[in-house]
Amino acid sequence: MNLFQLSWAYLRQRPLNTLLNLLLIGLGTGTIILLLLLSTQLADKLHRDAKGFDVVIGAKGSPLQLILSSIYHADLPTGNIALSAAEPWMQHLWVKTAIPLALGDSYQSLRIVGTTPEYLQHYHAQFAAGKVWEKPLEVVLGAQAAKTMQLKLGQTFSGAHGLSAGGETHAQAHYQVVGILQPTGTILDQLILTAVESVWAVHEHHEHPTEAQHAAEHELTAVLITYKTPLAAISFPRLVNAQSALQAAAPPLEIARLLKLIGVGAETLQVFGAIFSLIAFCSIGVALLNALQERRYDLAIMRTLGASRAYIFWQLLCEGLLLAASGVIIGLLFGHAGASCLGWWMNDPHALHFTGALWLPQESWVILASLGLGIAAALIPAIQAYRTDLARILANS
Repeated sequence: MNLFQLSWAYLRQRPLNTLLNLLLIGLGTGTIILLLLLSTQLADKLHRDAKGFDVVIGAKGSPLQLILSSIYHADLPTGNIALSAAEPWMQHLWVKTAIPLALGDSYQSLRIVGTTPEYLQHYHAQFAAGKVWEKPLEVVLGAQAAKTMQLKLGQTFSGAHGLSAGGETHAQAHYQVVGILQPTGTILDQLILTAVESVWAVHEHHEHPTEAQHAAEHELTAVLITYKTPLAAISFPRLVNAQSALQAAAPPLEIARLLKLIGVGAETLQVFGAIFSLIAFCSIGVALLNALQERRYDLAIMRTLGASRAYIFWQLLCEGLLLAASGVIIGLLFGHAGASCLGWWMNDPHALHFTGALWLPQESWVILASLGLGIAAALIPAIQAYRTDLARILANS
């Protein structure tokens, strides 16, 4: 019988204690793995959607709300801005590209976004079918939006006022699907895209006569801007905020703020996971010490049959390593299965899609740390077993 077989046989003699330790290690390790998977995928998604946009111009209000509503389409806009007020900044000598967004309508809770073809080009979108819009009220569907709407090229639909379900339908305006995009892995997949003029036309027709003059002053919700030079980041937002009634928000700063807010909760849960693991490894050490006392005569017999001190030492270490390795496997399964289950449970076109089919480099460090703690927990009992006085044990038996 080799070391691992003998160690496993001893572990099976204490099934309840072994099971408790495995559950504690699995729960602690699994919690850490799950949070690593979720936080990493969230950060990657946020950075991927905002990549290439240096600043967002919109109505005064919360900078974070402006970023969430215009880049991630995950919040209500801070308001609209006059096209005449935005144009000077869109044409500023420091600006390389300026992509306008006009929001306000939706269909089946999918946002209808008035913009320009440059918005598609920014995300390197490719067409699965059809083409880009050429006139107002023609739309291009993101890959996920097309699945949700179950519409094909040439079919029509009417949008609803507002960005959530239950808004008044614009029955007089019929959008026609002229293009469907391939999946991009970005926010583009969840949007209904059309010309800015489409949004203007729908709302001008929808407004009451007394509001027609005001509606004729075309408005945007936000402008996504890329700089010609990184040096513009120093002065451009400050100029917009100081010299106009508009607001300029930098996506990198707001993403960092958001991740910091989310990170506080994630780090707290990771601490709890680490505490679970430490408790489990302390329990392993105590269990092995108690087992050593119960097994002293067995170990003495093994010595008389030819087992060396080193063999006894490594046998105890093997028990700790087996417990740690088994617990880590349970934790990995728990963490990855948990991420996949969360992704399945959040099976919504507007939600972030989490997956457990992902391996992170940080997981290797979690595994090594857990195995190291398992060995450390068994080290004191192993040393005591190594120092056991064979003659005294046999004399007292």
